[in-house]
Amino acid sequence: MTANSRGTKAAPPPVQQRQSALPRPAAGVRYAALVAVCALCYSNSLWGEFVHDDIWAITNNPDVSPGSSLRSICTNDFWGKRMADNTSHKSYRPLCILTFKLNILLGGMTPFYFHLVNVFLHCMVTALLMLTCEQCVFEDSNFSFLTALLFSVHPIHTEAVSGIVGRADVLAGVLFLLSFLSYIRSVSASRMADEFPPTVSVLSLALSLFLGTCAMLVKETGVTVFGVYSIKKHKKNLTDPKLLNGSVCVSLAFLSRLCKPHDLKCSFVQVLFVQVTVIMFFRLWLMGGSMPLFSEQDNPASFSPYLLTRFLTYCYLLAFNAWLLLAPIVLCYDWQVGSIPLVESLWDGRNIASLALALVMLALILNCVTCLQKMKGKEVLVGLLFLVFPFIPASNLFFRVGFVVAERVLYMPSMGYCVLVVHGLNRLYSVVSRWGAAALTVSMLVVLLLFSWKTVQQNEIWLSREALFRSGIQTLPHNAKVHYNYANFLKDRGRNQEAIYHYKTALRLYPRHASALNNLGTLTHQGKEEEAERMLKESIRFGPHFADAYSSLASLYADQGHSKEANEIYTKGIENCPDSSDLHNNYGVFLVDTGHGDRAAFHYQEAVRLKPSHYVAMVNLGRLLRSSNDNKEAELWYKRALQVVRKVDILTPLGALYYNTGRYEEALEVYREAATLQPDSTDIWLALAQVLAMAGRSAEAEKMTLGIISKTSNCIECYRLLSAIYSKQGNHTEALDALKAALQQEPSDPAVRAELHFSMGNQLREMNELDQAFQSYKLAVELKPDQSQAWMNMGGIQHIKGDYAAARTYYQRALLLSPGSKLLKENLAKLDRLEKKLQGA
Repeated sequence: MTANSRGTKAAPPPVQQRQSALPRPAAGVRYAALVAVCALCYSNSLWGEFVHDDIWAITNNPDVSPGSSLRSICTNDFWGKRMADNTSHKSYRPLCILTFKLNILLGGMTPFYFHLVNVFLHCMVTALLMLTCEQCVFEDSNFSFLTALLFSVHPIHTEAVSGIVGRADVLAGVLFLLSFLSYIRSVSASRMADEFPPTVSVLSLALSLFLGTCAMLVKETGVTVFGVYSIKKHKKNLTDPKLLNGSVCVSLAFLSRLCKPHDLKCSFVQVLFVQVTVIMFFRLWLMGGSMPLFSEQDNPASFSPYLLTRFLTYCYLLAFNAWLLLAPIVLCYDWQVGSIPLVESLWDGRNIASLALALVMLALILNCVTCLQKMKGKEVLVGLLFLVFPFIPASNLFFRVGFVVAERVLYMPSMGYCVLVVHGLNRLYSVVSRWGAAALTVSMLVVLLLFSWKTVQQNEIWLSREALFRSGIQTLPHNAKVHYNYANFLKDRGRNQEAIYHYKTALRLYPRHASALNNLGTLTHQGKEEEAERMLKESIRFGPHFADAYSSLASLYADQGHSKEANEIYTKGIENCPDSSDLHNNYGVFLVDTGHGDRAAFHYQEAVRLKPSHYVAMVNLGRLLRSSNDNKEAELWYKRALQVVRKVDILTPLGALYYNTGRYEEALEVYREAATLQPDSTDIWLALAQVLAMAGRSAEAEKMTLGIISKTSNCIECYRLLSAIYSKQGNHTEALDALKAALQQEPSDPAVRAELHFSMGNQLREMNELDQAFQSYKLAVELKPDQSQAWMNMGGIQHIKGDYAAARTYYQRALLLSPGSKLLKENLAKLDRLEKKLQGA
């Protein structure tokens, strides 16, 4: 040994960087296989229609329509109501709404493209989960692949992926994982969890915070990603305490920063704290300082007056959700109203499940702490944080939620579940024999196949509203809500007797179901007024703040001619439900129908004030102003309604306003847009042809009218319009033929037949066929004796023929119907002069 080498240690050999167990191409194959499995499992969901909540969040949501403003998206909740409104659900998800708008912009309202996006996003989440597991969970990429594979086929995800509204959960999952991966990248070279990394750009940290905020703007649970930022990538040396960076370390670092305000060094924990505080305060500010209002049927346990009942039920619901992850055998789109009875006693057998879950969670926590103390891997920590944090907002821990169990809220927590399951499988592999390992592998394959089969089967349920609602009744026949939903569907389809049966079943299971009482009362209105009245009164008694019940009962009284009672019910309803925009609008309609239009305007305006997107009230106010010839104001209200949504029901009255005021070019533009929105509507195309005819574009009007007749041969109004076009062109023979064709359709209304005979008389008179014209006029007055013009024309014909006595008789009959007619008086005066002249001769 030389002097230079004394007291020194030999340099260690260079450490070779550990290579992946599989070559890089194999990793790409795994990702491709995951995407293929996702696409295969959910391929049958692509052909589904809009179902359940999709109707309210997309079809009936004014914020999703192409003409809506971005401002409304930023101030309204997920369902199109103002966030500050007392009736708002308080679910603020503007980025998810933007994706719906983008869907409509690129593919229209076709459900296929909405489903396609959902499946694509699920594929992204699956791939990102595998990447996350490779980055900071498992050393062996095989287990990362297995975790993502289990996640991709888990049946609990069908509601989130196959139900279009579930996009909020799936997209939040994408942003959740992207935010987490950005954080992992930013701290991969840092020495302390709470300091900005010295060797990595601050941009990655900023990106992680930005993506986490975006996740919250897609679904509220997205904010929980900031709770799992305590995990740090540390795969190279698991025994280095500097790389072991659990939630305890972060908490201690955060507290130490707070205790040393003089330390000006920027802390990541402090930045994270400020970020979360700001976005939470912003969220509360948007809510107007109020929490969402839910009913007892939404979450029965939270309305229990007994603390023990609430505690035991909440604990059992945690166990129930855990069971859905473990064994997703019984799945349902709605778990409300009696699906899970309350746990009201310590002796209830279901408490065993709650206790079992508590013991399992305690064991996992102890295992996690032990692993951290021994500087071992942190698979359990990752699994627990991914399982627990995303579920906290749905746990009733901090605030009341509007559901008992919702399968789609388990979408993100299931990532942690899959990590824990595969970690447990990994531990078992290490202790069993080779035959035992083979048995575990076969068992896992069987589970994956069963999960895949269940997912495909569950997708079929989400293809249509009827299939979904029927499945709810088959799965949970004791759930009043599923019977109520199915009854609503049957009522919409005109299957009233079946609807009545399921409404009654819902009321038998939950007698205080105000909505079911209201709808059942509405259905039994015809011929059973007393029973309907009783049910509607019961609905108001059980739901004194249920505005629809007041509207239905008032409508029942109005139909019976009891205007005074109807007015009292509307007044009482507005007193008890002052924030109901629909109630104000319905009262306005009632006032117009009873001749109090001057008072109706106030209630229409109040409806719009309460709900600025209430386009129905705007249209009603426009019609009211139009009836008083205030065309300018009416036009403004129609246009304001169109700013909310571009619908045929708004475009057609605006087109009629333009038509009646001679603004034909504007009327054409409006009706053309209406025709693109509802191309199968004969009435719209007919109105468009009428405008063309009045605008002097007879050839186009004729062509369009003939086109309508070729598709709808029994269109009487089409033949009348065609006759008018030919008459204007001087083609009286063709005009007469068109009227004859209209009569051949045998219209059931005598007034319509009378008008057709009157028009035929006009054409025959133009053709100088006076005798035939007289017969046509005579048929017209036989069908409709109050046609003064027909009586006058009959007198005119007799006048021309020299039968002055008969002419006077017809003129006088016409004068009785139209006493102010100057033309009739002039014709009678002419007769007087002629008779005097004849007498003088």
